[in-house]
Amino acid sequence: MALDINCDMGESFGLYKMGDDEGIMPFITVANVACGFHASDPVVMRKTVRLAKAHGVQVGAHPSLPDLQGFGRREMKMRPDELTAGILYQVGALKAFLDAEGMALNHIKPHGSLYGMAARDETVAGAVADAAQTFGVPVFGMAGTAHEKVYGGRGLGFIAEFYADLGYDKNGGLIITREHEAVDPADSAARCVRAVKEGLVASVDGTDIPVRAESICVHSDTPNAIDVAKAVREALEPFIKAA
Repeated sequence: MALDINCDMGESFGLYKMGDDEGIMPFITVANVACGFHASDPVVMRKTVRLAKAHGVQVGAHPSLPDLQGFGRREMKMRPDELTAGILYQVGALKAFLDAEGMALNHIKPHGSLYGMAARDETVAGAVADAAQTFGVPVFGMAGTAHEKVYGGRGLGFIAEFYADLGYDKNGGLIITREHEAVDPADSAARCVRAVKEGLVASVDGTDIPVRAESICVHSDTPNAIDVAKAVREALEPFIKAA
């Protein structure tokens, strides 16, 4: 099985810095670049795309709900057509920077609360799919949720993620925290290896739940993200997809 390691990146804004993209980039294969609605700005987007190109890292779009102050981690009620239009707007902006660098758009991965809402609600997932169809790229999401049912059902291409630095509840749902706390790199790496080899992870209450890991996500705003990314990359090196 060929595996990717992805990271949500380009999440600085103006003079405000979020994460160490330069430090993490050598340990990943795919970057999910923020598109301006939860973080990032035109200068940050261009810089992140160029950094990924220099490291041979593929780039996908990381669109969000229009929630800059809440970092896209607050749920909002929006009509499906509004969601689709917002995603088209964000992905189109990132694609312009990719075109300028001669790079292809690799995928779309909804951010934060939009990701969680789309996992539970087929209408929200459908709005994401409507935008993704315009660009003809696969969508990242969680196996066994509305992500897989809707994106896969539309023939978009679905890439199942496993999270190295977030917990799972007893129902297999992802626990999306407003601010990420530091995690133990060795423990994160071991969880990822088990997810890849056995298709299982221990939930926060200790119950083993089934997962599928075609791409491993490490968040750049986890306080010790570089250490986590390095440990995960070293542990999973035999499975990593060749560039």
